[in-house]
Amino acid sequence: MTPASSFLVTPWVRRLLAANLVVYVLTATVFTGPWFANAVAFSPEAAAGRPWTFGTYMFAHAGLLHLAVNMLVLLMFGPAVERRMGGGAFLRYFVLCGLGAPAVAFAMSLFFDVAPFVGASAAVFGVALAFALAWPQARIFVFPLPWPVPVQALVAILAVMDLAPFVLDPAGGLAHLAHLGGFVLGFAYLKGEGLMERRAAVAVERRRETPVLVAHQPAAESGEAPSEAPPARPVAAPHDPTQEMDRVLEKISRQGLGSLTAAERRFLDEMSRQMRRR
Repeated sequence: MTPASSFLVTPWVRRLLAANLVVYVLTATVFTGPWFANAVAFSPEAAAGRPWTFGTYMFAHAGLLHLAVNMLVLLMFGPAVERRMGGGAFLRYFVLCGLGAPAVAFAMSLFFDVAPFVGASAAVFGVALAFALAWPQARIFVFPLPWPVPVQALVAILAVMDLAPFVLDPAGGLAHLAHLGGFVLGFAYLKGEGLMERRAAVAVERRRETPVLVAHQPAAESGEAPSEAPPARPVAAPHDPTQEMDRVLEKISRQGLGSLTAAERRFLDEMSRQMRRR
């Protein structure tokens, strides 16, 4: 399965883009004082008294370039990931990855002074990671390069870009380093979800494997006339793979990837492997 029509914006990606843009416009035009930035930014030292900052920091940005980079990453990877996960699961995953930055910031605050920070970087990094794990062979054009870049390399570059400020300025780059918590929580969530899906698939297969014992006694030995055998059950013809693919894709478009059964997910994976071999 490939991330077709990645730039057709999905509902929750559209809402997240709009929310970040609205907050930026308000900070640039109405709430221009430093009090607003302090009220929405996340700081490990002040988090106990301002618990809302666990969420608000993800929708505020330090400048137009900061906003543009995060929203571009969300626009590039978010629609395909939302279609694969389903709307509700995508939003929960986005928020979970966003909480990765405060989690790492708390850990670092035990040893260093971590400055307040804002931005959706941790959340959008988690979305980019989900895309790279779902479609590891995908390539994306990045301006101004004339050739497509492997998505895994692009995600690695994003991580390095956030790691570089810490390497160059350890004291001032701690907030950037905290954003990598989105990668950590995103990876742990996706691997855990994959493990649960595999266990569920094994359980389904075991339930399907119901052994049938047939007692057979030759008529010559029993001395009885053979009884009429029960009519055989009709065996359904195998599904046409093309029709089955159309049905599964239509189900994904209506209900999201989370609605698929374990058997349907295995079918998609098998079709994807066959297409790559061609």
